[in-house]
Amino acid sequence: MNSVKFKKINGNKFFVLLLLIAVLFFESCANKITFLTSSVVPAAEGSVKIKKDKNNNYNIELSLIRLADPKRLNPQKDVYVVWMKTEQNGTKNIGELKTSSTMLSKTLKSSLKTVTPFKPVSFFITAEDNSNIQDPRGEEVLTTGTN
Repeated sequence: MNSVKFKKINGNKFFVLLLLIAVLFFESCANKITFLTSSVVPAAEGSVKIKKDKNNNYNIELSLIRLADPKRLNPQKDVYVVWMKTEQNGTKNIGELKTSSTMLSKTLKSSLKTVTPFKPVSFFITAEDNSNIQDPRGEEVLTTGTN
């Protein structure tokens, strides 16, 4: 009777161990890159998560906190544009950064989610007069550095 109880306990432990390994495996599939501290917007912090999907595209989730409004920069700008340096296809404009705060928190939160077929190497953000540009023109405010 003791051996049956012992096997059941080991089976439960085995199941929990397998579940833990599966969670860690799926978490490790996503690559996370952190933005470096900026002299332009020193309070800003953030990261980019990159995950390759089954179609060989790259899902990109960028999130930042405490990024000052671009109108508070000197000179003033209208938008932040996120740029991606790719392995073989140069620098790509991947979108305008959207910023918001909630009723319960005054902390500014910025985010961008997109999908690209190009393999990312690094990211940077510039302050621009508009987001419909093909090459960075404004001041670089944040970068992940080179990878």
